[in-house]
Amino acid sequence: MARIKVLAADDSTVARRFLAEAIGSDPELELVALAGNGRVALDRLENADPDVVVLDVEMPELDGLATLAEMKRRRPRLPVIMFSTHTERGAATTLDALAIGASDYLHKPTALGLGKSNDDEVRAALVAKIKLLSYKPLQGRAPGSVRVAKPFEPTRIECVAIGVSTGGPNALAEVFKALVEPLPVPVYIVQHMPAVFTRRLAERLDSLGSMRVCEAEEGMLALPGRAYVAPGDFHLTVDGDMHRPLLHLDQNEQENSCRPAADVLFRSVARVYGARCLGVVLTGMGQDGLRGAELMRQGGASVIAQDEATSVVWGMPGSVVRARVASEVLPIEGVAGAIAQRATFGRSRGSYPS
Repeated sequence: MARIKVLAADDSTVARRFLAEAIGSDPELELVALAGNGRVALDRLENADPDVVVLDVEMPELDGLATLAEMKRRRPRLPVIMFSTHTERGAATTLDALAIGASDYLHKPTALGLGKSNDDEVRAALVAKIKLLSYKPLQGRAPGSVRVAKPFEPTRIECVAIGVSTGGPNALAEVFKALVEPLPVPVYIVQHMPAVFTRRLAERLDSLGSMRVCEAEEGMLALPGRAYVAPGDFHLTVDGDMHRPLLHLDQNEQENSCRPAADVLFRSVARVYGARCLGVVLTGMGQDGLRGAELMRQGGASVIAQDEATSVVWGMPGSVVRARVASEVLPIEGVAGAIAQRATFGRSRGSYPS
């Protein structure tokens, strides 16, 4: 079996050594090129012919964003992982990279090269992400070849709950910029991201379309036409009743190795809204959201899953589809329209938020 070819670029000698050791530690991976800046990485791109690229965000001569943009121009389907610092500036730049077309990101060890960092954890995460992103999804699968649960039946809904992970910022951006007017219901979002990233993500989504988007806060009253992003490291739940839903945050145990977790949100939504909610499971690794989506379906709600061809990683939506929990499986460009159709069903135009 051919090894997965990796090109890595970082201006730090210590970081390059870490990347070389991490990639070299797995027999399924092969480091085919190691560059000290973006310009060298581009020069080596054609001959190296990598399956995955790991790219530092901040580099001299040609920074990570400019390098990424040129790589995506030359090879649009090439998976790129951004290797960023866990800082406010790093979060903003990484989200810029995801918007340009990066597939995923990874924080550098907290004390790289000093023997006091989470090197092993980052090394394992890097290898796992490379392997996942090197997988080539089946293209052009006919919608009829995917088995779904009982198809969507028109029902008035009172909220939308979205779970998403790897590839999520781009998928969410695709959805929110396509919403031409605010939805007449609140939207709750769990995106697997650290705290410094989720506020930036909410700000970015808020700037894209008609929906107002913010990071959720404890005790907030959820309003129609608004979307609420779970803060990093906090589970998001909904309490009260569907006509006066209140948001709650907690730091209870992780679920599916995640906090926030989509399953936690979905369970609370199923309890408060019953059949009057819509679940949406977008791109992401793992199976977070599956158990919660099953509860939503048992309560009579519908669940939309993103298809494999447009997912960066078809773990989360794929698990929902394989379990026959999804009411519909859609490419990402069809998700906003499907959400809007369901959210506006049974409502007169005058009931929409302004």
